Amino acid sequence: MPLSRREFAAATGTALALTGTVGALATAPGAVAAPPERGGGHGYGPLLDDPAGLLALPAGFTYRVLTRSGVTRLESGEFTPERHDGTAAFPGPRGVVLLVNNHELKGPRDGWDHPVPLADGLVYDPAAAGGCTVVEVHRDGTTAEWVGIAGTSTNCAGGATSWGTWLTCEENSDRAGENGMTKDHGYVFEVDPYDRRANRDPKPVKAFGRFDHEAVVIDPRRGHAYLTEDDSSPNGLLYRWVPPEGFRHGRGRLRTLADDAGVLQAPRCFDAGGRFVDDLSRATRIGTVYGVDWVDVPDRDARTVAVREQFGDGDVTRGRKLEGMWWADGGAYVVSSYAREESPGAPHDGQVWFYDPKRRTLTLKVLLGVNAAPDEDGALDGPDNITVSPYGGLVIAEDGEGVQHLFGATDSGRTYPIARNDLNDSEFAGVVFSPDGRTLYANIQKPGLLLAVTGPWHRAPRR
Repeated sequence: MPLSRREFAAATGTALALTGTVGALATAPGAVAAPPERGGGHGYGPLLDDPAGLLALPAGFTYRVLTRSGVTRLESGEFTPERHDGTAAFPGPRGVVLLVNNHELKGPRDGWDHPVPLADGLVYDPAAAGGCTVVEVHRDGTTAEWVGIAGTSTNCAGGATSWGTWLTCEENSDRAGENGMTKDHGYVFEVDPYDRRANRDPKPVKAFGRFDHEAVVIDPRRGHAYLTEDDSSPNGLLYRWVPPEGFRHGRGRLRTLADDAGVLQAPRCFDAGGRFVDDLSRATRIGTVYGVDWVDVPDRDARTVAVREQFGDGDVTRGRKLEGMWWADGGAYVVSSYAREESPGAPHDGQVWFYDPKRRTLTLKVLLGVNAAPDEDGALDGPDNITVSPYGGLVIAEDGEGVQHLFGATDSGRTYPIARNDLNDSEFAGVVFSPDGRTLYANIQKPGLLLAVTGPWHRAPRR
């Protein structure tokens, strides 16, 4: 049922003062987000150069390397696969932390030095190089690593479920016969870090659609899935999957879904004046609120036309490089990494939105202006993977140009640095806190390192 203008105004309260008209949004000046904090205030102080040349951190913080591609080994003897990406953390027995770690490897296996090994019974497509590993981090600091799924392609981000599994997303939609693949790709798969047997004979969740998936979250109350698409020409979409009547999530339940189960939908946004918003880049101020209706996808498996191309101009609201997601505070945080000439609105170097399913609104929480000097250690750009901090606000992995950071964002949208990649210019990924909140895990994607950061975490003062 479409959201009426009156319902939207009632849900948002001050929305009229926040959004402006579509024309004003199209011509408004650049982002108004504040520059990153360099000391006190919201952050942890300046970043100190790492004598080892790997990770700069504030005073009092330390890190450990848990896995490193081509150096550490799996239980089966092979090297840790390369290209670490999305990660989730789960509590294990006797203080163990279970980390499910994506490996974003595209195309045939022979194109990579360390693809995900084809573990017996855990392979979807034997031609594909990607997949997930599960890393067990024990109290004494020792680790063990094993394959959760293999034979998938370009496993980028994903999402943890409330029932204790990881949904890994393929950011590649090659068909069987394309680029050496033997099966269709572009799907979501479920990986259980607790039960290795549950991962045997991998089955894609085709009900979630076939496209270049980035991340996914599940609404634990309503059962809806929200999924991002990182694509262009045209820009990608945020999707909602509505489960069939009577369906209840839980371990193994996604495997029981028919390929066409439920309804996959794309958003159609409008401002407080009821005017259609064609792209999220139209928003130029933190606090912008859009109402959201949902439009059914005609062919979710994209048999002849890519899903995002099944909609014409004026049908849906798009966004450039829709990336990480995280479910918290009763809704979904959603990242758009940047916008340039491919987008109809104002250029920016990153947005974080919050979708409220009760009010059916998208609210702009973080907005990064265009970074004019990305090779200098200062301004931030290109947010990607994201998590909600147990100490308040967000922690975001940077995948931009030049210097790469982990950074925090407060509830008011102010940003501050947490770590800097001193090894190379590779992106950060897979940012997530341990279940007890004491350790922040993060990946440097190339060559592939999983890091554990500890220190004097604290709740930032409200401001």
